Amino acid sequence: MCGIVAIYNNELKFDKYMRSKSLSMSKKVRHRGPDWSGIYSSDHAILAHERLSIVDVQSGKQPLISSDENLILSINGEIYNHLDFRNDKTLSYDYKTKSDCEVIIPLFTKYGSKLLDKVNGIFAFFLYDKINNSFFVSRDPIGVIPLYMGQDNEGNTYFSSEMKCLVGNCEKIKEFPPGHYMTEEDSNPIKYYKKNWMSYNTLTNESSHDKLRNSLENAVKGQLMSDVPFGVLLSGGLDSSIISSIVKKFSKKRIESNNKNDAWWPQIHSFAIGLKNSPDLKSSRKVADYLGTVHHEINFTIQEAIDSLEDVIYYLETYDVTTVRASTPMYLMARYIKSMGIKMVLSGEGADEIFGGYLYFHKAPNAKEFHKETVRKIKKLHLYDCLRANKSLSAWGVEARVPFLDVEFLDYSMNIDPKNKMISKDKIEKHFLREAFKGDLPDEILWRQKEQFSDGVGYSWIDSLKEYAEESISDDEYKSKKKNYPINTPKSKEELLYRKIFEKYFPDEDCIKCVPSSKSIACSTEEALLWDKEFSKMIDPSGRSIKKVHNNSY
Repeated sequence: MCGIVAIYNNELKFDKYMRSKSLSMSKKVRHRGPDWSGIYSSDHAILAHERLSIVDVQSGKQPLISSDENLILSINGEIYNHLDFRNDKTLSYDYKTKSDCEVIIPLFTKYGSKLLDKVNGIFAFFLYDKINNSFFVSRDPIGVIPLYMGQDNEGNTYFSSEMKCLVGNCEKIKEFPPGHYMTEEDSNPIKYYKKNWMSYNTLTNESSHDKLRNSLENAVKGQLMSDVPFGVLLSGGLDSSIISSIVKKFSKKRIESNNKNDAWWPQIHSFAIGLKNSPDLKSSRKVADYLGTVHHEINFTIQEAIDSLEDVIYYLETYDVTTVRASTPMYLMARYIKSMGIKMVLSGEGADEIFGGYLYFHKAPNAKEFHKETVRKIKKLHLYDCLRANKSLSAWGVEARVPFLDVEFLDYSMNIDPKNKMISKDKIEKHFLREAFKGDLPDEILWRQKEQFSDGVGYSWIDSLKEYAEESISDDEYKSKKKNYPINTPKSKEELLYRKIFEKYFPDEDCIKCVPSSKSIACSTEEALLWDKEFSKMIDPSGRSIKKVHNNSY
């Protein structure tokens, strides 16, 4: 992952102070891109970039400047289908680098905002047009890559990869929404990502296991582009195990050469973290042995994790209980991954949202409600799992790629007939996905019950967090929560603990509002609480809060 900062003012000219200010802001996200720093500055626009070099290590430093020097691009992300555009003679562009991201420049020149319908990737970028003194900014459809925007009292508009850059510099701060773009003429971001699967009534109701399998394999294959060593996150659960098995399948040849040349890094390293003897460590070991990966088990202690809480909340920029619980072990794992010299990993985020994998989906009353909930979950991923995967890894300069959220795979998988995804007494959660990959994994892994990441690393982790919060927050302090925290009032002592840490670094009311705050059971949306009268009595994001959903036949 890289870090970007952009400042724009179409009327007032920037002085030297603004360039210095942008450099200071950019340093706050240098953890995202420790390999190189770059900056472009003019009278009306400043683009700063902190680079994590994964593709085109030698010449791909940013900001990228067009061959005629009129367009300047600062981007955080990857464009997976960039070779298609480089081979497109109709674009007629003289490329200056081998960076996958440079294709944004000729695509914008030819298609304008319509380029967003053509690219397949994860991104947040700011493009400045020097001739017209205009800009174009956008974020990927699902929000895998973070982006925030702000304004100061002098009329300057800011964009950055993380909120911490804007705190103290902007009067107004908000998250830039996924699947949107914006220009200097727009008062608000404009939505570009609109799909038929977002409505139950317009589904195509696909139902092929083979097509599902092929689509996911193509997504993984397309995301293997890398000029540096990469690995896989392998919890031993279904999703990460499937991704790991596909990576292993395509790892011997270099994707960039269309499988003609041997891969630069043929050995696949897999990583798992947990307390000693945790469920994930046991399962991941079985999968790694089966696939033949170079496997790394990282053990952490409760105290090590608690000691890192403040850093986790600072880098993650959230106080959401679910996210903090799951991010802390991932943050610790990322440090180990970085020490191995690995800069990119593939992960299994998104499958539970697409296929209804969370245990509360057992209570879905019908196919329509099941599908509506999957759509709600996908639209909220940027606030939870995507944020966790991106920011906990980028804290140590490691990039996360998430093939389940590939836009082409989403187009197929979200059009699958929801009736084929639903859970019954005969069918475990995500059974359609499991059936598509029969033979690729041991049955005990393929049919393993869902474990949320924060549970799988060791059940005592969550219990210890609750105990720590109970010790840290007095009863009197908790009773005063409404008075002291009128916005997004904490719903537990654990959440109050995280909120206190959060406000040390992000005291702005706007920052507080950027964090989701709603009732949840086992990672549900608030709407899904209506599925079962017992849900409304509980507030606990852990999967263990859902009882007696599994049949012995599983």
